Amino acid sequence: MIKSNSKYLFFAAIVLIVLILSQSFNFRLDLTADGRYTLSETSKKIIAKAQDQVVVDVFLSGNVPDAFQKLQIETRQLLEEYASHNANIKFAFVNPVPDGVSPEQIAQDFNNRGMRPEQVQLRDNGKVSQEFIFPWALVSYKGKSIPVPLLKKSLGAAPDQLVSRSVQNLEYAFSNGFYKALNPKSKRIAVLKGNGELDDKYIADFFKTLRERYFIAPFPLDSIAQTPDTVLTALNKFDLVVAAKPTKAFSDAEKYALDQFIMHGGKSLFLLDQVAMETDSLYLRDGMALATARQLNLDDFFFKYGLRINPVLIEDLYAAPLVLASGEAANSQYTQLPWFYYPLVTPAENHPINTNIDNPIAFEYANQIDVLNTDLQQTVLLQSSVLSKVNGVPAPVSLESITTEPSPDQYAAGAQNLAVLVEGKFTSAFKNRILPLENLREPFRESAIKNTAMIVVADGDLIKNDLDQNGRPLELGFDKFTFKEYGNKEFLLNAVNYLLDDNGLINIRSKSINLPALDIQKISNDRATWQALTIGLPLVLLAVFALIYTALRRRKYRV
Repeated sequence: MIKSNSKYLFFAAIVLIVLILSQSFNFRLDLTADGRYTLSETSKKIIAKAQDQVVVDVFLSGNVPDAFQKLQIETRQLLEEYASHNANIKFAFVNPVPDGVSPEQIAQDFNNRGMRPEQVQLRDNGKVSQEFIFPWALVSYKGKSIPVPLLKKSLGAAPDQLVSRSVQNLEYAFSNGFYKALNPKSKRIAVLKGNGELDDKYIADFFKTLRERYFIAPFPLDSIAQTPDTVLTALNKFDLVVAAKPTKAFSDAEKYALDQFIMHGGKSLFLLDQVAMETDSLYLRDGMALATARQLNLDDFFFKYGLRINPVLIEDLYAAPLVLASGEAANSQYTQLPWFYYPLVTPAENHPINTNIDNPIAFEYANQIDVLNTDLQQTVLLQSSVLSKVNGVPAPVSLESITTEPSPDQYAAGAQNLAVLVEGKFTSAFKNRILPLENLREPFRESAIKNTAMIVVADGDLIKNDLDQNGRPLELGFDKFTFKEYGNKEFLLNAVNYLLDDNGLINIRSKSINLPALDIQKISNDRATWQALTIGLPLVLLAVFALIYTALRRRKYRV
């Protein structure tokens, strides 16, 4: 009796020790081939700064379609991984629509807060209904709340594909949200003014998004003629300059200011049109307009950095549509036809900037960039398709051509460079030249004090958002005429994040996750085999175990 009790006491002691050790020591193993549940070092460094409680409210809860349940599960597992690395991270799945509250009202409230809900179809006992889901999370820290999108929308994607791409983006979305919540703003962006750049209303959506993470300020570069020292000193306080479709030529003094900004290690993003051509001109001039070269006086500037933007127009058979109206008043009809001057670019994913951008990027009257041989590192980020055509200017552009069947022989120029990243230690464009400004407080620098980077896009309209009927900015990349969404905003956000990112957050985008899906055809063909493995094999193993157990008991008690 004593011996029997000692066995039970020994077993209880082992269980108690295991429980105590499990409270003190715990670990998690990620056995997935793609490391889906392993946080990157960048993510770990970001959340390590959370010294107080970070609350994450996930609104993808309640009655959601099967496809989105997978996104819900992946979100929970990823947040558990964050919480395992920092106990200050707390999360909860919250039903956004309480009982007795109108879903339409909740949807409007979310929309007003910049978190657009999605309307999906739900099937229940053969009945189909339209319901709102809210694929968003809210990261809250010390009174600051940052919305985190869980869903990455993609044109024409099936629900399973949509969820798969969204899961791939989850770590970036949450780490970006944690970064914004945990870090005060520090980097500064100057939006150049004075050379006929786009009005603020046409770049409002992009810079509204950037303002969540960076300081944004307009910069009157043309004032350098009056106060050169003040302008040069002020410009060097910024980390990035953005030129959004300038239409007036830059003076040598303005180029000198930009050049010396780069020599001081400043980053730059140029969105330029070397050809003057607008679709509005076609509507105002009976469907005909003349495309002409635009003189920005920047050729020598970029040539020194290894680039040449040619004053040509690129046509591409893979193009966005143009909406044409026919008839009058109530009899009006609208037709969408591909407009070859609107190239649609699918990124090659050869760099973190152009990786995992689901929707094609829409250009309007794009030019072509030559990449020259220099000591700088040059990366072509965006190209037209191989079915492209290069048109010199001046040249007439007519709407009548939209109804003409294209000849493939004319579109054989191959892929054309539309956006290029240049990195390295730059040399001044004014080296061995007479300087346009003299007697300045800041001495002239012939070469950069450190490595820097520049992105040049041969289309100023890439950053331009549409306006609604009340003149309010729409989201960048949304076409109000065709209701299609393009990847312009995501590409430009990646570009800015890369230029200003000193913590490697942009590299999380390169992480590739593959959600395995059932092969329906294979299952159907091998149905008997799978049934035998999943149903028959467990029964056989159970029967073998029962026979062995019975035989052992008979042998024991026979003795």
